[in-house]
Amino acid sequence: AISLPPADHFKSPAETSQLMIRTIHSLKSALRPSLLFPYSLPTMNTPAFAPSSFVTPMPARAASGAITTRTPQFVAPRMMADGPTIDVGKKKSTSLEHLLDNNRKWADRITAAEPDFFTELSKLQTPQYLWIGCSDSRVPANQIVDLPPGSVFVHRNIANVVSNIDFNCLSVMQFSIAVLKVKHVIVCGHYGCGGVAAAMTRTSLGLIDNWLRHIRDVRDKYEKRLNVLYPDQEDRLNRLCELNVIEQVRNVCHTTIVQEAWARGQDLTVHGWIYDLATGKIKDLGVQMTAEDKLNSVYDYEFNIE
Repeated sequence: AISLPPADHFKSPAETSQLMIRTIHSLKSALRPSLLFPYSLPTMNTPAFAPSSFVTPMPARAASGAITTRTPQFVAPRMMADGPTIDVGKKKSTSLEHLLDNNRKWADRITAAEPDFFTELSKLQTPQYLWIGCSDSRVPANQIVDLPPGSVFVHRNIANVVSNIDFNCLSVMQFSIAVLKVKHVIVCGHYGCGGVAAAMTRTSLGLIDNWLRHIRDVRDKYEKRLNVLYPDQEDRLNRLCELNVIEQVRNVCHTTIVQEAWARGQDLTVHGWIYDLATGKIKDLGVQMTAEDKLNSVYDYEFNIE
């Protein structure tokens, strides 16, 4: 158990800060270090982290009830030329040097083929495509369409969902469409999507259930048709993956971002694709939306374009 002195024993901000530090270190010793405190903690009585007023000894209650002082046993962080770093102590370090080595070889290979590639790329990005895809590690946007860095602006999330309350996705759309002036928005799902599969069950998975609600809405919309036309579970899953892409294309078009781009005459087309993990091939679902396509009037905004 962690015993803390009563609040009225601390009369200054410095003493209060010391209480906070002592509490953290008490927790560090009481809990499993590998879970919560894997590193030696930086402390308030080191010059790198706090003013000297925080170096006062820590109050503690003696057995008699009187307040005594004792100096906390803190581990000072290592100091480097550009500032302090956290001392990892005896914690085993897992090196990712092989990834850094891969990066060096990759950069050297591209530079050898095109010496000015990275120099020019660092000056400006002019992608023609916004890719909204699934976070699945097997569906990397640039690689599966064989395009180099700088060609595709990418947003990925679980099951390639476009929600009108997801400000992460909307911010990506706003920047890529209004600022970078991409010409194509591609919503790309994939067969066998785990997020879509999860939305087909009644099993609660915790927090993610709230995100999967968007896909459950798609499932609810088409469930009767799916059950009749696709009795096989795998076929039903793959068709729901396609329908999810189609619905997300509609969601993209319903945003004020796309509506305003079309209102000002911007050349912008929204596409729906799906990727087959088993073949590496992309299927065009035949869903292409442009400014000429009529949407439901509910989503047809009027803008004051100057």
